[in-house]
Amino acid sequence: METLIMIHGLWMHGIVMLPQQHWLTRPGFAVRRFSYPTVRQGLQHNAQALSQFVAATGNGNIHLVGHSLGGLVALRMLAQYPDPRVRRVVLMGSPCTGSHCASVLLRTPGLAAIVGRSLKEWLALPRLPVPSQVEIGVISGSRSLGLGRLIPGLPRPNDGVVSVMETRLPEARDSITLPVSHTQMLVSRACADQVAAFIGSGSFVHD
Repeated sequence: METLIMIHGLWMHGIVMLPQQHWLTRPGFAVRRFSYPTVRQGLQHNAQALSQFVAATGNGNIHLVGHSLGGLVALRMLAQYPDPRVRRVVLMGSPCTGSHCASVLLRTPGLAAIVGRSLKEWLALPRLPVPSQVEIGVISGSRSLGLGRLIPGLPRPNDGVVSVMETRLPEARDSITLPVSHTQMLVSRACADQVAAFIGSGSFVHD
């Protein structure tokens, strides 16, 4: 059986992935949720913890689905602790090439701490390549609803937190933009359907 590991984003817990888990079990995937401390622990620590979680997962192909920061943790894990069983990865609203909102918060006195160590380190450290056999799909959102609206200068189109441009990854096999906000991705059936499509075929369903 194909196994999907769901990885949540900043300020969240694995429980927020329950709606996606519910929908993704219907096509026949075995779905597990990985939780980690998004603020107090660094990128290296969380990537290593994810690696251990993957290693403890049963036999067969494994696929990763990361929302926001969760996608960045997945990319760092693949770069530093590759597992040959990991075949496909879907990133949902992950700021792969930078985060305008996080950068502004890091420069704002009293607010830098809420960005957390993992995201701060992702922005500061050089990005490492992931194994070439891993196929990556990128989902971005174009509904500008979120805390990012309080931060001036967020490029459009965006999902209210992350701009579409910030999600783009040159080595991604496919990408798609859906009319959802950053948080709506967690409860979007359309996102779940696109995740299932990419995990199943290596491409999204484009109208």
